[in-house]
Amino acid sequence: MSHQMTATTPIAERKEDRQRSRSRWLPITGLLLLSALPVLGGVLRLREVSADPASALPLASAAPIGVHIVAMSVFCCLGAFQFSPALRNRRSWHRRAGRVLIPAGLFAALSAAWLAVVFSGPTEELASAMVRLVFAVAMAGVLVQAVIAIKRRDFAAHAAWMTRAYAIAVSGGTQALVFTLWTLTFGEVDASGETWLVAAGFVINSFVAELLIRRRTAGPMNG
Repeated sequence: MSHQMTATTPIAERKEDRQRSRSRWLPITGLLLLSALPVLGGVLRLREVSADPASALPLASAAPIGVHIVAMSVFCCLGAFQFSPALRNRRSWHRRAGRVLIPAGLFAALSAAWLAVVFSGPTEELASAMVRLVFAVAMAGVLVQAVIAIKRRDFAAHAAWMTRAYAIAVSGGTQALVFTLWTLTFGEVDASGETWLVAAGFVINSFVAELLIRRRTAGPMNG
């Protein structure tokens, strides 16, 4: 009987390890998919504008769009892997990733602010553009706080600020999901509705980020 238990225990342990590994990668996969929605939309939009000579943008306008797409793609995709405890605990990888993430995030936030001001659209779309501007500036400010925290070697505060920045960055994916759900349920969205849905995407992600930060903070205390 003891021999049977000895033989089956490694099998059970390997199965448990595989399940644990899958559960660790599930949030990262979800974040990558969430990031892909706005990135893909931005790439398709830039391609559409570039292909149409009538709507071709001058270099001064096209360059910030390209910078925003590249910087936001890097920040969202690389940032997703920072939520892996195994990778986050490897300090050399975490530091190298951080040296890329901070500049990419700042470029993404500042270019988003520029785009919100320059491409604010007609008067009825101004409110939506202002919501995007507010959160773009907030993301830049949050990243600055993250840098200040790491300079002070306050790792908990640094992680919290980076989580908030990432939540704002991937809000485009949440907004796409909210827009889709609203359109399927209630139909076409007008300019006023768009403002509320854009704001809802930012608020939902920020709320989830704060829950995650509280959970991290409470974890060591409860342990």
